[in-house]
Amino acid sequence: MDLPFDGAISQYYETEAPKDIREAIAEGGKKDILAPDYPYDQWMKKSDYQDRMDALQVELVKLQRWIEATGQRIVVVFEGRDTAGKSGAIKRVRENLNPRGAHIVALSKPSERERTQWYFQRYVAHMPAAGEIALMDRSWYNRGVVEKVFGFCSDMERRQFFDQLPGFEQALVDDGIQLIKLWFNVGRAEQLRRMLARESHPLKQWKLSSIDVKGLGLWDEYTQAIGETFARSDFGFAPWTIIRGDDKYRARIGALQRILSAFDYDRKYPDAVGSPDPAITGGVDLWPGHAR
Repeated sequence: MDLPFDGAISQYYETEAPKDIREAIAEGGKKDILAPDYPYDQWMKKSDYQDRMDALQVELVKLQRWIEATGQRIVVVFEGRDTAGKSGAIKRVRENLNPRGAHIVALSKPSERERTQWYFQRYVAHMPAAGEIALMDRSWYNRGVVEKVFGFCSDMERRQFFDQLPGFEQALVDDGIQLIKLWFNVGRAEQLRRMLARESHPLKQWKLSSIDVKGLGLWDEYTQAIGETFARSDFGFAPWTIIRGDDKYRARIGALQRILSAFDYDRKYPDAVGSPDPAITGGVDLWPGHAR
């Protein structure tokens, strides 16, 4: 089978990845957690995960009915490192909701025309109307992290982004939009293991891009850009929720709990929602120290 990008991910693993990362991947079992600072050694049991997910799915349907009935406008931003579990979490949020009122926003790179517009302009067009929820599969935070790491924006453009960001998000909130920002993180060894799995899986190779390949050797640059972004964008009116994604099951549960916990919707069943695991889901204090 032909590998995408001429097997560049396998080559990186074999010749360039740090020794401890290669050893962690080689020695780890399928459901073993590779990050030494993760609070659990293995993924949670699938049966326990499914029971929790089924109950949370029911609560999401209740939430959407309440959103529609009350005219709420919800935006959930899904951001994070590559392979950290954003898409899987979005799928679990969206799969049982009415698509007319819950849509995914996944924008491609800006067109030539969009590059000449106000940076936030193309995102404004996708903000929800009354009774809708928008799930942002990446967002305006591209400028804070990816564009910085790869030099797609100038330092001046990035400074301007951070200067305008508080006003932009405050305007959304002041206009009645309820904004939830989720950042999915993942350890370096687990990220590379997932990249290798995508490279060899014919149905998942489409998820890989040249940016993913080039980014493998830029872990520290990403870490610095992410830290800078948190320092400039963790607002009291729109805080970040960090979700540790090394175990996708726990991460998905944490994401759904964070969304559901934000609203006092009709017929809410608190026992089904539960409380997010503070070791997996929390504020920006979960970010430091998770570089491996």
